[in-house]
Amino acid sequence: MFLPFFQTLRKSGVPVSLREYLSFLQGMAAGLVTYDTTGFYHLARTTMVKDERHLDRFDRAFAESFTGLESFKTDDVLNALDLPADWLAKLAENHLTAEERAAIAALGGFDTLMETLRQRLAEQQGRHQGGTKWIGTAGTSPFGAYGYNPEGIRIGQDQSRQQRAVKVWDKREFRNLDDRQDLGTRNIKLALRRLRKWAREGAAEELDLDGTIRATAEHGWLDVQTRPERRNAVKILLFLDVGGSMDPYVQVMAELFSAARAEFKHLVPFYFHNCLYEGLWRDNQRRWTDQTPTMDVLRTYGSDYKAIFVGDAAMSPYEILQPGGANEHWNAETGQTWLTRACAQWPRHLWINPVAEPHWGPSHSTRLIRDIFDGKMVPMTLEGLNRGIRDIR
Repeated sequence: MFLPFFQTLRKSGVPVSLREYLSFLQGMAAGLVTYDTTGFYHLARTTMVKDERHLDRFDRAFAESFTGLESFKTDDVLNALDLPADWLAKLAENHLTAEERAAIAALGGFDTLMETLRQRLAEQQGRHQGGTKWIGTAGTSPFGAYGYNPEGIRIGQDQSRQQRAVKVWDKREFRNLDDRQDLGTRNIKLALRRLRKWAREGAAEELDLDGTIRATAEHGWLDVQTRPERRNAVKILLFLDVGGSMDPYVQVMAELFSAARAEFKHLVPFYFHNCLYEGLWRDNQRRWTDQTPTMDVLRTYGSDYKAIFVGDAAMSPYEILQPGGANEHWNAETGQTWLTRACAQWPRHLWINPVAEPHWGPSHSTRLIRDIFDGKMVPMTLEGLNRGIRDIR
């Protein structure tokens, strides 16, 4: 019965094993959920999803497999099972919060609400937009979608405008956790935390509770012990491509920079355009009078730094391979020469590309830079960033 659901999950990228699927079937056979769509959803998710990255994919697969599940009517179930209606009503009350019971009571009770819905479904002809009575959209009726009525039944709506509807279905609350989605500030931080390396630095100002207990037990009197604060010791050089073809990625670049600044104490940002040449900028305005010689950067920051370049690598191949190939100035040495020096100075290096990975192939310049970086180029997705961080740890 549930085999198509299992197949849809696998097709959607949720790595469900046969053992997990059998655990789900055992839960159903044991009667853990009976005619409870929410409980059924949570049972399936609990037994068949083992990683938060797959929660959003599960939600989409569930919606695809069980479209219309929430539309089963109470009367249909009663007729099929011949269960007492008053018993079912009392059972439903046990699963409603005080706010939900108050919302239903505001419309005269659950029976009145459902009876009114049945009448209007029978009377209404066609689609209705706006208004206070009919089932439609953008109105104030207690039924329909995308309208204003604090208490009511939302029909055909993926979210509640007022957050007080009796039923809201298909919330995609885990969209940002999917490792195939583009990055945002929150999940960039989660990914960058895998790069952290903790060390105790500075003055001994933090209470060492374990040391205090141990010293007190040894000496027979209260012997307070302190220790240096635990801090992230990872050092990052962040090289950001700005201007030109990078303009569409300004927002995601800002999110990446903000997340990196929050996660790393030792973060030094520099800006370049298209390719690395003899000069860099500390400000994204890139004024020619404020350049920092790239050779000075190579000499100043040791090999213990990790170098992360962020750019779309989209340019003419001449900008990488030829002296004078830069489009904003005359470069005496090729971009390839400077990139090779950077990779040699900072062996733990990475290039993050905001362009989707399937589009890298047709770009000659992208292939050139990827080769210079020994293949250490990853897309700006959670999965890509995780992959890149594993390489440079």
